[in-house]
Amino acid sequence: MDGIKKDDDRDDDSEYSPFYGIEKSAVLQEARCFNDRELDPRRCAQVITKLLYLINQGETFSKKEATEVFFSLTKLFQSKDIGLRRLVYLMIKDKEICPSSDEVIIVTSSLMKDMNSKTDLFRANAIRVLCRITDGGLLGQIERYLKQAVVDKNIVVSSAALVSGIQLLQSNPEIVKRWSNEVQEAMQSKAPLVQFHALALLHQIRQNDRLAVSKLVTSLTRGTVRSPLAQCLLIRYTCQVIEESGPNAQTGDRPFYDYLEGCMRNKNEMVIFEAARAVTELRGVTSKELTPAITVLQLFLSSSKPVLRFAAVRTLNKIAMTHPLAVTSCNIDMESLISDQNRSIATLAITTLLKTGNESSVDRLMKQITNFMSDIADEFKIVVVEAIRSLCLKFPQKYRALMNFLSNTLREEGGFDFKKAIVDSILILIREIPDAKESGLSHLCEFIEDCEFTYLSTQILHLLGNEGPKTADPSKYIRYVYNRVILENATVRASAVSALAKFGAVVEKLRPRILILLRRCLYDNDDEVRDRATLYLNLLGDGMESPREDAQSFLFDITDVPLENLEASLQSYEPSERPFDLAAVPRDLKPQVQVEKKAPTNREKKAAKDASLKAGADGGASNTFEAYEKLLNAIPQFAGFGKLFKSSAVVELTEAETEYAVNVVKHVYPGHVVFQFNCTNTIAEQLLENVNVIMEIVEGEDFTQIATKPIASMPCGVPGQAFVAFEKPDGVCSTGKFSNTLRFIVKEVDPSSGEADDEGYEDEYQLEELEVTAADYILQTPISNFRNAWESLDSESERVDEYSLGARENLQEAVQAVTTILGMQPSEATDVVPSNARSHTCLLAGKFLGGAQVLVRLSLGIDSQKQVAMKLAVRSEDPVVSDFIHEIINA
Repeated sequence: MDGIKKDDDRDDDSEYSPFYGIEKSAVLQEARCFNDRELDPRRCAQVITKLLYLINQGETFSKKEATEVFFSLTKLFQSKDIGLRRLVYLMIKDKEICPSSDEVIIVTSSLMKDMNSKTDLFRANAIRVLCRITDGGLLGQIERYLKQAVVDKNIVVSSAALVSGIQLLQSNPEIVKRWSNEVQEAMQSKAPLVQFHALALLHQIRQNDRLAVSKLVTSLTRGTVRSPLAQCLLIRYTCQVIEESGPNAQTGDRPFYDYLEGCMRNKNEMVIFEAARAVTELRGVTSKELTPAITVLQLFLSSSKPVLRFAAVRTLNKIAMTHPLAVTSCNIDMESLISDQNRSIATLAITTLLKTGNESSVDRLMKQITNFMSDIADEFKIVVVEAIRSLCLKFPQKYRALMNFLSNTLREEGGFDFKKAIVDSILILIREIPDAKESGLSHLCEFIEDCEFTYLSTQILHLLGNEGPKTADPSKYIRYVYNRVILENATVRASAVSALAKFGAVVEKLRPRILILLRRCLYDNDDEVRDRATLYLNLLGDGMESPREDAQSFLFDITDVPLENLEASLQSYEPSERPFDLAAVPRDLKPQVQVEKKAPTNREKKAAKDASLKAGADGGASNTFEAYEKLLNAIPQFAGFGKLFKSSAVVELTEAETEYAVNVVKHVYPGHVVFQFNCTNTIAEQLLENVNVIMEIVEGEDFTQIATKPIASMPCGVPGQAFVAFEKPDGVCSTGKFSNTLRFIVKEVDPSSGEADDEGYEDEYQLEELEVTAADYILQTPISNFRNAWESLDSESERVDEYSLGARENLQEAVQAVTTILGMQPSEATDVVPSNARSHTCLLAGKFLGGAQVLVRLSLGIDSQKQVAMKLAVRSEDPVVSDFIHEIINA
């Protein structure tokens, strides 16, 4: 027992992370050790490791924190410890800690000193860091050092300079292109890594010049490249040139094909495979060109190295899609791979054999696959199932063996995707092979007896309803369908009811039995099941001698109109005594013609803007207000609040791309304010229930909460509306501020079945604060003739005062600020201030809570110091309103 306990302890220790539970604040405190007079390299290295761990875990640092860490790191350049110095380089390169352009100079001198260090490791790392953090100006100063580093005798330094050049080419191409001579000299290096990086950089420099790339490939294919990595790169560049050049017009031979064929005789296995793969991927490759590549891949199939076997069988699998006959010579070798210990290799071997096998080999393959399926994961099983489906369509006479295999596999354990792949395959075979219909339906009937996935059950029931009545013995399917009504959830029960009705509509001798079964469904505890049963009983003529004439057309061909047109017609239909008329829905679907987009002219832009503004003023706001009013009147808690005065614009309460998206609309009544919270759950693995918004008054003593309406259920992606209502003094423009919290019950959703757990847990989500301002009590109203409207109001109601708006950038900014505060409608386009104007008059119009019209003249001027002065004149049908407008500005 003691021995077992010790083993368990060791297992626990192996799973323990030394960084588990560390906090950013504590690590930042530890980072102060970087400033110690006597540096402890080991302790400093531990702290840097913790910082790197936090960054890799997604931890973010504020500007202040990053700056403090960066300046502390610079103190570590005085340490000669190689391990610590490497960690310092890593930290400086990191985006979270990377210095800004004005801070780079702090470390530049230290890094340039390291570039000339006697320690080669310091030199290489300093080059990488400098090239990552410097701009074009500093790069010009160190270019001489970088050129020397490219041809340095030390492999690490040279490779670092070349890699840095590849990165710099994106931001400073002109500087890097001047290194061509040095890069070509590095190409002659005997170090494999240097030659590899030099070739990559040389190609990057010339990649936009097809002739230069062709010359590069021509010169290098003569045998100057020795590095296996560089040879693999060269093969890829050669294929690029081959694709761009095309075959020889006279002989039909491809340029450089001899080089690819020669690479297949290379000593290095990596180069051999790269060349063989490149040949198989050539556009329009012929069987003659494929032969040497397939020969090489066939040899790899019997290799002792799993990676070579996998690479070969994977490539042959791709070839089998376009040239199956060319791969048949490898079938014997691939059959031996079915028992390979690596399941990926075995799966690819089987699917390749299924693509290349002949009709006589199907039975033998099925026996081998049957033993193999239980040992592989679902993702591999799906690949095999899809390959078997293709084989069955290729050899329809073998449908019995293949269908039996699929049905047996369907009864095995597996996830939703695996089961769906099998069901989809059987459905396709039923549709494409008429003889396979009855056996396929029988297999599916047996499957739904134990099916745990709602989606698959409803899909199969739909198929049974459509195809079952057309079979020789429809009655044998009734038992399977009705069992679903007794044993399954509401969604499956509803689908089963529809399937039963289809049998009753088509098979006359079964109709009496179907009617009895449908009558039993009238007592179901789900309303949709009951409604469907009632509808179908009516269609099938329950209590009458014969069903309705349109029963079959309704059940099997519910509509011949496009779904887009039907959806649009249903959305525009308003409930009334006149029933919805399906005949009125347009039958023709207007094709969406793809038109080439052209930049609009200034005239077109102005016309579009004018049309948009007119549409918004005339109908957009009105339609939105009516929709809100209809929605609120339908809620009993708010029906007695009187006539809705105003609905505000949407106010966002969450950041973009958060877990829960929430915005709010403020609905203002004479004595109440209703807040409509539009909520959307964006987490697919969660179902939210009983979703409430808890509002607490931060400022504003006049408000009293009187009603709430939560969202009962909120699945992912389905918006819902929660409401909170406050009472205020009637006719008073009360202002206030509210804090908001989204509170709900979370239930986890199974991604495979889409069903939620029975039990959940309470959670909440903090939202942004929300204000009710004076502008919420003023309704924007357009005025066609402001002067006439101004003069029609009593001059005794006019209130005039002058204000200083302080320093502003221009008058346009001042007009925008005042218009936002008052929430009124600019008239006669006076909200647009001419450029460089020193004075301007803006006209505003609106209706105050209670219906009193109010008009405002804003006269503004700006001096040389950008100080803005404003004269505000207000007229209203109620003098009290005029005074209130001035109070808003004073506030």
